Amino acid sequence: MNPVYLVAARRTPVAPVNGAFKTLGVSDLAVPVIQAVLAQSGLSPQQIDQVILGNALFGGGNPARLIALAAGLPESVPGLTIDTQCCSGLDSLRLGAQAIASGQAEVVLAGGVESTSRRALRAHRPINKDDSPDFYERPAFTPWPDRDPDMADSAARLAHEFGISLDQQNGWAIDSHAKALVAQDRLTNECLPLSGLSVDAATRRLSERLANRTPKVAQWQTSAVNVAGTALQADAAALCLLVSERMLAKLPAGTRAMRWVTDISGGGPADSPPWAIVPVVQRLFERNGLRADHFHRIELMEAYAVQALVNANQLGLPLDKLNQGGGALARGHPIGASGAILAVRAYHEMALAPKGSLALAAIAAAGGLASAIVLEA
Repeated sequence: MNPVYLVAARRTPVAPVNGAFKTLGVSDLAVPVIQAVLAQSGLSPQQIDQVILGNALFGGGNPARLIALAAGLPESVPGLTIDTQCCSGLDSLRLGAQAIASGQAEVVLAGGVESTSRRALRAHRPINKDDSPDFYERPAFTPWPDRDPDMADSAARLAHEFGISLDQQNGWAIDSHAKALVAQDRLTNECLPLSGLSVDAATRRLSERLANRTPKVAQWQTSAVNVAGTALQADAAALCLLVSERMLAKLPAGTRAMRWVTDISGGGPADSPPWAIVPVVQRLFERNGLRADHFHRIELMEAYAVQALVNANQLGLPLDKLNQGGGALARGHPIGASGAILAVRAYHEMALAPKGSLALAAIAAAGGLASAIVLEA
């Protein structure tokens, strides 16, 4: 297999739904990031072989193609949109890496975009002509109604199963915001200013008192999940540029390149999405002879504080390497873009890492899916 390298990575700030990006569609979010990534790498639009974007809420069509054309890429460049819900952005990178590794491409733009604020209204067509459409917020994620809980409900059940209190969840959320505040300069460097935002809008000085006052969003027997421990719905785009070794040799001297080491996609119990990261990352470790303490930086999705707590504890992830720029609890969760944001974060967090250091990014999705990648500085 041909070696693959990640050589440029940028993103927009993350804005809570109906916030600073409430008027922006997917093209408005993603096009400036594509242009910034190309400028960072020194490559031209004519050198791109493929665009792959994750998206969950656009509502149909192929937004990757629309975005590629709007960004000025040649009409000969194909655009592929994938939807694996929260895993979409990371899975897009995985597909791009596989295309280069197999020799089918040399330069791939991959990532994710989500305009939750401008998402399509979704409805089932009425059976009878006089009936009204049946609007819905989310599709089914499993074929079994009794095993298709809302994400918040499954998080609350996980809290009950592992005895994770609200105080523990609040503590994780407070720490996520605190790390993001300390890392503002690093976060600003990876973000492309847009619509008056230069860094993630949701980050704040979250106190224990404020966290305790936030309402509960789900409860399972004696355990609960609250707003402080839940990542906000949000808008954002994140793009990475993947290249072959031959193309890397043509890039300007000093280009920061991270080698694509390995990746994985897998599943866990369909009705426990927050748990899925554990068995999938364990398989990744086993297949590649890796351990949690091998990593210089770890970007773990924080859809819920309880999910991050259980994942980190079960995998033995070292906390001093984990989400050092804060996590999704401190920025928000733009579904199709969140996985790609983890990759952008890993790329920039590894800027000063010793050569040979490893980074891990992992995310879980509705339906009990999970994806992870490993990069080497």
